[in-house]
Amino acid sequence: MKNYEREKIRNFSIIAHIDHGKSTLADRLIEITYKDFFRDKDTSRVMDTLEIEQEKGITIKLQVANMLWKGYQLNFIDTPGHVDFSYEVSRSLAGCESAILLIDAHQGIQAQTISNAQKADELGLELIPVLNKIDLPNINIQEKLKEIKAYLGFDEEKVIQVSAKTGKNIDTLLNRIVETTPPPKGDINKPAKGLIFDSFYDEHKGVVISTRLFDGKLTKNDTNFHIIRKQKTFKPTEIGIFTPNMKPTDEIRAGEVGYVATGLKDIRYFTVGDTISTKPNISPLPGYKIPKPNVFATFFPSDASDYENLKNGLNKLNLNDASLTFTEQKSNLLGAGFRCGFLGLLHMEITQERLEREYDIDLVITAPNVAYKVILHSKEEILIETPQDMPGPTQIEEILEPWVRIKLFTPQEYMGKLMDLCKQKRGEFVDTIFLNTDDNIIQQQFLRIEYDMPLASLISNFFDNIKNVSQGYASMEYEFIDYFPGDIVKVTVLVNKEEIPALNFLEVKEEAQSKASKLLSIMKETIPKQQFQVPLQAAIGGKIIAREDIKAVKKDVTAKLYGGDYSRKRKLLEKQKKGKKRLRQVGRVNIPQEAFLAILKT
Repeated sequence: MKNYEREKIRNFSIIAHIDHGKSTLADRLIEITYKDFFRDKDTSRVMDTLEIEQEKGITIKLQVANMLWKGYQLNFIDTPGHVDFSYEVSRSLAGCESAILLIDAHQGIQAQTISNAQKADELGLELIPVLNKIDLPNINIQEKLKEIKAYLGFDEEKVIQVSAKTGKNIDTLLNRIVETTPPPKGDINKPAKGLIFDSFYDEHKGVVISTRLFDGKLTKNDTNFHIIRKQKTFKPTEIGIFTPNMKPTDEIRAGEVGYVATGLKDIRYFTVGDTISTKPNISPLPGYKIPKPNVFATFFPSDASDYENLKNGLNKLNLNDASLTFTEQKSNLLGAGFRCGFLGLLHMEITQERLEREYDIDLVITAPNVAYKVILHSKEEILIETPQDMPGPTQIEEILEPWVRIKLFTPQEYMGKLMDLCKQKRGEFVDTIFLNTDDNIIQQQFLRIEYDMPLASLISNFFDNIKNVSQGYASMEYEFIDYFPGDIVKVTVLVNKEEIPALNFLEVKEEAQSKASKLLSIMKETIPKQQFQVPLQAAIGGKIIAREDIKAVKKDVTAKLYGGDYSRKRKLLEKQKKGKKRLRQVGRVNIPQEAFLAILKT
């Protein structure tokens, strides 16, 4: 590495709403600062390395790059691109002194734009407003600049207009990063103290942690590194920087960003937000949280022979994703599978798609649900992640359900419909904030609506409903608040009078019958007809609250008879009747994946 000059270090990030061009901009920055890097690459996407990232246009696994520009060391720390990963975003920002606030010139300001700007402002970061995609046809740049002035307070001349796709004005942006980003603070002579903002598994190096060093230095000759909050000690096998590939170096110094290869196999020792040091008893950096799953679903392989593949796939994904949790679970109907915990619905969807694509596993997935706290009469508090775990009513004193605060960013014309939707989902109004009060500045008035609501209401089809009622214009983010008392009941689903545990669900009592009726109605359309009538039932305790029947498919057993008296036909019909009775007693009903996902539509 070159001579150490802390005054010439700049640590920055890019924050943006989904699909506003964050990863494309990062690629252009790297392309200019590392002109030879792209020559041997088959793709123009550097920062989003997963196929699913490139398809969805979001960052799932953040990346890091150390760039050189006009004698300055620019350390770019990427951030995940969805509200499910808001904690990781906050920890990435905590390692920076500035953030590029990226805004799509077509879509304009959205919920995460303002939310991320607030997070960066709270952390004391210098914000650099950037308007991206100025090369798009039929866009009103002046209108978007007025929005930025009205909602974020940046004057027009402060906003850098770029095209990440074509590279226009990227050099201007690099100059602005150097000019406006404060150099990092820190004392190289103090004991080493670094923030872990990411970790991943490498087959040859073991767990690799990404760190921003605030004080001191880490050298390859240090014998022991300490993870302060997890109280883990290890001997590093390699340290280095990202260029953007991993490049070994002799040391990482105060203000710099780099990596430490631990040689260890268990990623759970290295949680985002923890502190790394060469001393065991220093005070940790603030802001640390243990990632806790909010949404749960059970993954079963469609083919029982794929069980080991599913197990190996989950283990490998977990090496790069400490927030993914899973435990073995067995079902009489679906066989062996895994109960998985996720940060949110998108996190679940990404995990599902990666298992199916990368490990070629056909999955059957139970409908997602949330965890409830149950207080027993004995005053013991237990966490319930599945309906099967729910104790009997006589044991329960109180049930607490998780609530979140949602923030909807929307044009004013959709305000009424969105508030009605929130009320339908048991939302409780908190506030309405008009983000601009001068209607002469911009044509469209935007506002933020805040509601508190149960997390269970959010994970059904709430996000799709928001997009439908707002014609795609509204955007949303949410954060967990706490657990609050709720009148929750367990609804048991029976097919042909046989309980299907994977379809059971927990619901507030007043909504249980309505949800059960909708579920059975959808199941009636998705389950194939049998040679016998199949009753579909939903029950609370021993009381049936909803029922649908799948009529038997009719087979003409007399079709092969040509002539003869009626008694021959009657004998065949009686024989068929007895056969159907036996089928009802011993028959098993094949339930397709659509039926398990039907609960999502209720």
